[in-house]
Amino acid sequence: MIRVLLADDQRLFREALAMLLSVQDDIQVVGEAADGAQAVELAGRASPDVVLMDLRMPVMDGPTATRHIRTNHPRVQVIALTTFDDDADVFSAIRAGAIGYLLKDASSERLMEAVRAAVRGESVLEPGVAAKLVLRVAQLPTPAPDPLIAPLSGRELDVVRLLAGGRSNREIAAALFLAEGTVKNHVTSALSKLGARDRTQAALRARELGLL
Repeated sequence: MIRVLLADDQRLFREALAMLLSVQDDIQVVGEAADGAQAVELAGRASPDVVLMDLRMPVMDGPTATRHIRTNHPRVQVIALTTFDDDADVFSAIRAGAIGYLLKDASSERLMEAVRAAVRGESVLEPGVAAKLVLRVAQLPTPAPDPLIAPLSGRELDVVRLLAGGRSNREIAAALFLAEGTVKNHVTSALSKLGARDRTQAALRARELGLL
């Protein structure tokens, strides 16, 4: 079972989200927090695998809570789930260690996919958020990047370009007419060649190398 902690200051939203998650056979809601401080406390007591974290909350905001959780419980993955996608929120959440970033109007299917992907160490980002990250890197002065460990194959490059747009493995598989397991293998290989630890870092590294 995937153990999920909910952190949101809107009680009705938390209850609706808990109900939505609880009907999944492989997901268990292990706690609900009304602010960031409660989320930090429950992350230590409830042993969640994934935290769905609102960003703008009283007492302690989402990015600060995310940073505390990722520092003290590094195996716990955090997905930002918020109404806002302005640059300040996006970058503060990612810098704090969030593995994914979704808006609250995301489909239930995408949310479930993001939770399951987070447990596998994969990030799911809103396409607009992925674009913001790539654009921010493009604007930063950076030294010449180190060369690739090995060149990407044509198919690996196709996969990297799609994941840089925030696509999940399932969506990439559909777009390229590949099996999802094949896409996962291509992602793993591409991350290794790019020297990246996750999909977000792979997208940024590919942008630095001029591959996007």
